[in-house]
Amino acid sequence: MIVRRVLSAGLLAALATASVSACGAQSSEQPAGQVAAPVVASAPATATGPAAADAAPPVAITDPWVKTTKKGMSAAFGTLVNNTDSDVTVVSGTSPLSPKIELHEVVDSKGKMIMRPKEGGFVIPARSTHQLQPGGDHIMLMGVTEEVKPGAQIPFTLTLKGGETLEFTAVGKDFAGGKEDYQPGKDMDMNKDHG
Repeated sequence: MIVRRVLSAGLLAALATASVSACGAQSSEQPAGQVAAPVVASAPATATGPAAADAAPPVAITDPWVKTTKKGMSAAFGTLVNNTDSDVTVVSGTSPLSPKIELHEVVDSKGKMIMRPKEGGFVIPARSTHQLQPGGDHIMLMGVTEEVKPGAQIPFTLTLKGGETLEFTAVGKDFAGGKEDYQPGKDMDMNKDHG
């Protein structure tokens, strides 16, 4: 019996160590041209309001990041998460990095990919996610007030339909992608090195 308990305790310790190691693992896969950002130990950003005290936040964002830039325009990305039983809509955003932020989409217009404001905002389906990514929906920053370097910590506040807010910090990352320059209405060649 003593031997069994020792083996069981050893097995449990090994499993616990493996579990903790797996939680700290991070995927090394990145889009072409993207430089890894520093690992930031923090919980996903969550919405504020009465329901925010629940165990699972009603709305959150995972892996938020901002494309590095010296000046002009940039964009922010990540995965919006809706933990509620109803659809949630993001209607606007703010950041001290930019005096003007718009919610944008990339669409096909007469065979050309263009960026434009997303009418009605980003809808996050109930118990689902909404991806913000290069070449798709994104948070557009216009008139960026300072250089965004790799690893920069950029605060954002998104406003949801109904008035609740989602505050988070996005990390600056280099990203070449499909040569997007984030000029509203400008044609984009989405077939060239996009990733």
